[in-house]
Amino acid sequence: MTELDTATQPAVPSLDLPTLPDGLRLAVVDMDGTLLDGDGEVPDALWPLLDRLAAAGVAFAPASGRQYATLRRMFDRAADGMVFIAENGAYVVHDDTEVSSTAIEPAVVADLVRTLREVVADRDAGVVLCGKRAAYVERDDPAFLAEVDRYYAARELVADLGAVDDDIVKVAINDAEDPQVVADALAGFVGDHQVVVSGTRWADVMVAGVHKGAAVRRLQEALGVTRAQTAAFGDYLNDLEMLDEAAASFAMAGAHPTVKERAAHLAPAHTEAGVVTVLEALLDRADQHGR
Repeated sequence: MTELDTATQPAVPSLDLPTLPDGLRLAVVDMDGTLLDGDGEVPDALWPLLDRLAAAGVAFAPASGRQYATLRRMFDRAADGMVFIAENGAYVVHDDTEVSSTAIEPAVVADLVRTLREVVADRDAGVVLCGKRAAYVERDDPAFLAEVDRYYAARELVADLGAVDDDIVKVAINDAEDPQVVADALAGFVGDHQVVVSGTRWADVMVAGVHKGAAVRRLQEALGVTRAQTAAFGDYLNDLEMLDEAAASFAMAGAHPTVKERAAHLAPAHTEAGVVTVLEALLDRADQHGR
């Protein structure tokens, strides 16, 4: 066990805080079930915390399956200087400048579109091509579009997904019944690509090795930050690799059991502003020690 580990995770609300000998320089935070409150909104207490983090030299990076345009809009009032890990790590942007991206080959995108049209034909499901410029959909019923618009602010309805001209960094499938069924049907794409269930309604296809953890490693290199100086917060399976890249890794109180097992620490629930509470406590401790 390291000094960041605990034999057992204490019950919330007692805070389980790590010791950070090198200080905190980067905070990477998942959105749904982690940062956002019970209404799916950024908690009000985050805004003054962002100012405090910036003053302490700590970079704050939302990490989500959402597209960059959506994240940028959600944090518009404080977006200057912020890093965004979008599309589950396939697209990373700092101050409107691309840090890294990994696009799916056009031939693979075309093959996925053909396959998915067959897979979702008899299901309450739809396909989203996630490009750098926008998210593209063919399905046009209001219920589906409302679900897509929650995550993709820049969304275009097109007649043919096979004719989209953009760098596609992710193919997402929204399945109202069980996204695992779609993921299983795409088993043939595993190898150079990966299929990940990223939520209760979503499955994602990306290039193999692309995930939030890989994005965090690239970001750490770009910022000159180490794993020992990084804190990460998550609640679902697509956060696992991200947690691995942070010495101070936190599972939210309501996280998936596997995430709780993987993380070194437990944070209060997202409905209790757990991320804000932990980061404020870490800054308070640093202030007390003159860091």
